[in-house]
Amino acid sequence: MVNKKTLRLILGDQLDENHEWFSRDGNDAVYVLMEVRSETDYVVHHVQKVAAFFASMRKFAETLSNRGFRVVYIPLDDPGNRQSFAENIARLVEEEDIGRFEYLEPDEYRVDRELSRLAEQLPVDSACLSSGHFLTRRDDVGKFFAGKKRFLMESFYRHMRKKHGILMEDGKPAGGKWNYDVKNRNPYDGKAPIPEPMVFDNDVSDIVRMIEKSGVQTFGEIEPEKLPWPVSREQSLALLRYFLENGLPHFGVYQDAMSEESWSLFHSRLSFSLNTKMLHPMEVVRAAVEVSKQDGKGSKIGIEQVEGFVRQILGWREYVRGIYWARMPEYKDTNFFNHERKLPDFYWTGKTRMNCMAKAIGQSLKRAYAHHIQRLMVTGNFALLAGIDPDQVDAWYLGVYIDAVEWVELVNTRGMSQFADGGIVATKPYIGSANYIDSMSDYCRNCFYKSKKRTGDRACPFNSFYWEFLARHRELLQNNPRLGMMYRTWDRMKPEKRDGLLEQARKYLGNLDDL
Repeated sequence: MVNKKTLRLILGDQLDENHEWFSRDGNDAVYVLMEVRSETDYVVHHVQKVAAFFASMRKFAETLSNRGFRVVYIPLDDPGNRQSFAENIARLVEEEDIGRFEYLEPDEYRVDRELSRLAEQLPVDSACLSSGHFLTRRDDVGKFFAGKKRFLMESFYRHMRKKHGILMEDGKPAGGKWNYDVKNRNPYDGKAPIPEPMVFDNDVSDIVRMIEKSGVQTFGEIEPEKLPWPVSREQSLALLRYFLENGLPHFGVYQDAMSEESWSLFHSRLSFSLNTKMLHPMEVVRAAVEVSKQDGKGSKIGIEQVEGFVRQILGWREYVRGIYWARMPEYKDTNFFNHERKLPDFYWTGKTRMNCMAKAIGQSLKRAYAHHIQRLMVTGNFALLAGIDPDQVDAWYLGVYIDAVEWVELVNTRGMSQFADGGIVATKPYIGSANYIDSMSDYCRNCFYKSKKRTGDRACPFNSFYWEFLARHRELLQNNPRLGMMYRTWDRMKPEKRDGLLEQARKYLGNLDDL
């Protein structure tokens, strides 16, 4: 009797060279990677995002082939490509004399459901295995917060620090504090030299031509011969090393800063490499902790720098993934404020007189990247204050950013940015007037609008939007202890001042595309 082969599916965000699949019993399997329209078309993606995923997948397939594994790669324009995971797998099971189908846990709910249904329908044995990537199981966060209305990240983060022994000394947090967030809210003051961003010149011209010829709808800019993102583990490790040497020494202090001087400041830009699993989160965390102990010049990197970075990966990243799996699929439909406005056209063009929005959106369109404060307190803040439909906000964030896969994007957008989940993630809506943007950036100095003006000609829209939002949603928010002071301030205003702010906001809200 001839032993039939095992078919193993590798998704575009499962490019882990060190997975156990490739260290045991791997040579007897057929590995398949595929570029399919079901993945390019569920939202409109930035062209760099599509090209980067496809380039990384092709590089990974090449690496496996060079290591002696049998790989079937199905490009987007393959005449036999049925353009979905399920249909391509069904065809391969029949054509390749497959006796068993295996896949790794998908990180997106819709793909998980698709492959689960496929496994039940195939005429062969099937198995779903762990990707081995995350530091928690899917249900760990849900169990950790069982019975609680709010999922406070800080308590989960401390649990993870203790569990993995990261930045711990004799059972206590290194430096005496769990969190140095208070020291990590500084605007860029020019005291530390900003490192030149490390970018790559990956030639994806053939991929871009294929995307265009196939009719895949994309947006954003790309230089086909100079895709700046890492598309291999080797490049990802190089980017990690560069960040540890040049970005980490000042990362924590300036992690919330925004500046026209640099599109990346001191940020690592490792999220694409992490979310495609070219890097493992623990190797990144441990590398940061190790280099922080002693840099090459004999002086220690401050605890506030490394703790801020560790918190993003060991804490926040695992936390949002856990909430995603604890709350899906209902989470995707949350709309606490019942917001319904259309996303303004300038989110797709960057053409607006609001300089902060023009810079954050323009950078996103040009580079498929913006850091977390640009996303939260500029583009996200505007969308929340303006009452934009969270479905449209989701689609934009999921499409525009190189690192956006639904498990991380959805919780950050619906929960942290838009408060559409009603407070599962955030203890209050993350809203701010022009004062916040002015304090954390240099955007306001070159803006058409005046950051100090609340009403009248060239008044910054963020100012009147802020107060109109609070007034509009008072019934829902007035009992929130973190907003009590703002409502007391509103109540102390003279009626004519309140009316002026509301009228200014209504005027702007009626003409969002003209701002």
